[in-house]
Amino acid sequence: MKSKFFLTRRALAGAAALACAAPLGAWAQAAPAAKPIRLIVPLAAGSTVDAIARAVAPSFSRTTGHPVVVENVAGAGGIPGTSQVVKAAKDGMVLGMISSNHVINPSIYKSIPFDSLKDITPIAVLATVPLVLVVHAGLPVKTVGELLAYAKAHPGSLNFGSAGNGSTLHLAGELLVSETGMEIKHVPYRGTGPLITDLIGGQVQLGFVSISQVAAQVKAGTLRALAVSTRQRSAALPDVPTLAEAGVPKYAFDAWVALMGPSGLPKPLVDSYAAAISTAIASPEARAAVMGQGLMVLDMGPDTAPGFFQSELLKHQKLVKQSGATLD
Repeated sequence: MKSKFFLTRRALAGAAALACAAPLGAWAQAAPAAKPIRLIVPLAAGSTVDAIARAVAPSFSRTTGHPVVVENVAGAGGIPGTSQVVKAAKDGMVLGMISSNHVINPSIYKSIPFDSLKDITPIAVLATVPLVLVVHAGLPVKTVGELLAYAKAHPGSLNFGSAGNGSTLHLAGELLVSETGMEIKHVPYRGTGPLITDLIGGQVQLGFVSISQVAAQVKAGTLRALAVSTRQRSAALPDVPTLAEAGVPKYAFDAWVALMGPSGLPKPLVDSYAAAISTAIASPEARAAVMGQGLMVLDMGPDTAPGFFQSELLKHQKLVKQSGATLD
């Protein structure tokens, strides 16, 4: 996967073809040009996924010739909102902007009302969400190596917090445990806000959090950033090494944002949407949102996205089994 903020040649060609076509041309084959596209975000307003959906909507609308209405259908790990997309007509008028939760849910819920792979059409994986490993400022460690040494010298004394059982923040911590053998206890919170509060207060000593949510605390020194979770450093924290650079060579973990529709969408429509969303993610509105959220744009369209979904599902199955997380 190549991370970048510009379009591939194929995406440019697709965007150019769309620009030359009248709005009632190829698009009208699938649905009336004036009909709005419902872009369902199965998470709360204000979330990272919601911010990206609202940032790409204006450009996506201009390119497709359809108004785009962003709808938040939050709750239950995104299952209710995703269910609406899965059950929608196969005309491309209902799409979903989803996160990594989509491939985590099958492992932590005993049952969900759809198949996370078979019942969707992946259109594009837009961006990854780098996480940063932070520690309480009073913990006497400044590097990952020092953290590992401290944990070995004080077995069972460290806690890592997350936004809840089975969350991406939880699984990022479980992967660290798996790769290092650290003896640390997981403390689940009801959301990221309480987690950050207790990290600052020292009730938990470490945790993974999205960069945008703790950038101010890291700058102020109330939290210390040790490493980022992705294979590449983040432009938002350029001086912070990756975990692989910091001594955990096999570690790589990130959350992500993707566009999908119900299964069975016509391939020409999927390809057109993929080109349109590539144009949208490169728009000024989206670039500002991406930078503000500390994200990295991905070049992944409908040809490679299904394989990515499959590999992510298998990866998270392993981590959830290791963690013992369950939500019903």
